[in-house]
Amino acid sequence: MYDWANSVYNLVITTTFFPVYFTTITQAAPFNGEVHFLGRTFVNTALYNYALAAAYLCVAFTMPILSSIADSRGNKKRFMQFFCALGAVACSSLFFFNSNNISLGIYCLMLAAFGFYSSLVFYNSYLPEIAAVEDHDRISARGFSFGYIGSVIMQMIGFALVIFHNKIPFFQNEGDAVRTTFLLVGIWWFGFAQITFKRLPNSNHTGNGASLGKIISGGFVELRKVWKQFSNTPVLKRFLLAFFFYNMGVQTVMLAATNFGSKVLHLEATKLILTVVFIQLVAILGAWSISRLSSRFGNFVTLIGVVCVWIGICIAGYKMNTEIHFYILAIAVGLVMGGIQSLSRSTYSKLLPKTKDTASFFSFYDITEKIAIVIGLSLFGVIEELTGSMRNSVLALMVFFALGLIFLYFARKHSYHVK
Repeated sequence: MYDWANSVYNLVITTTFFPVYFTTITQAAPFNGEVHFLGRTFVNTALYNYALAAAYLCVAFTMPILSSIADSRGNKKRFMQFFCALGAVACSSLFFFNSNNISLGIYCLMLAAFGFYSSLVFYNSYLPEIAAVEDHDRISARGFSFGYIGSVIMQMIGFALVIFHNKIPFFQNEGDAVRTTFLLVGIWWFGFAQITFKRLPNSNHTGNGASLGKIISGGFVELRKVWKQFSNTPVLKRFLLAFFFYNMGVQTVMLAATNFGSKVLHLEATKLILTVVFIQLVAILGAWSISRLSSRFGNFVTLIGVVCVWIGICIAGYKMNTEIHFYILAIAVGLVMGGIQSLSRSTYSKLLPKTKDTASFFSFYDITEKIAIVIGLSLFGVIEELTGSMRNSVLALMVFFALGLIFLYFARKHSYHVK
């Protein structure tokens, strides 16, 4: 149910309504595709990537501290609640974002991303605590499926507001409908999350009365301990390296796809939104199908196959020229988008050594993910600014998938208890 609650942020804010709205208002006069922010002028889509990358970098630096406090004090659920509230309020605050206050939109986008991903590290760490190992794949996939269903419902609500904005008395234009959707996203996220918080158990603390200063420094000590344990679990270390590289490509494609369709192919906002809704529906089938494939062929074989599909998507994305090409590629992305994320999460949980400090291990997992996103988004933006084309950025992502494929192969080669 937390996937159901928070996935509306991932779809509406980072994938459809916000990037389309942001690109639309910054492509028009007086911006004309360039935005002045923090004393420098940026290409509008590059600034969007940099802002998200900065938020993820903040998450990567704070997670060791937060996970250490959560494990030591046994208040993992409280941290999850706090960051849920932070992200939800930031989403709703985008209601006040327009062409007169671009900075507000950028800061709220960053805070929403920070809240979303900070809460996820605590949410993910609950998986090995509340589910048996044999149920990890199924439950992880179900969470992603619930997230897609919930986000599609919220997406359709927002889409209806945009389509029928002229029939709603207090809406003056489409922008009012879009900003109201931002408001509703925050309310949805915070409201449905209460179901999760009511059900989730309080975690047991592992601390022994240590001071707050020692607990904070202990977060980085715990990460060092986790890294040392990786030397005794080479399969886990190889898998994490594989995840680092292929997830760099996955997340960048997901976050930049709408901007690509809007700016490079000049697709209408309505068509982009409908396409992303369709992707979410396809992703429900994809997450379920990949979970079924993993039960038959094993986690590693399935992941290797899915990464190969992603490499093909990058090549096709570089050559894409027409609207039909975009729709075909969107179907392919939908089929592998949720599946690779849910299967990566469950594979990691299966490879973990026996430990009570699950938050520390999942903190390491999430830090790996966030640093990968920072590098991926930053390079995507830099390549676009240097070459003047987002196509070159898409092609460059193929290198990340190829590296991930290599490490997956070696992880599988030395894996004995996880296929």
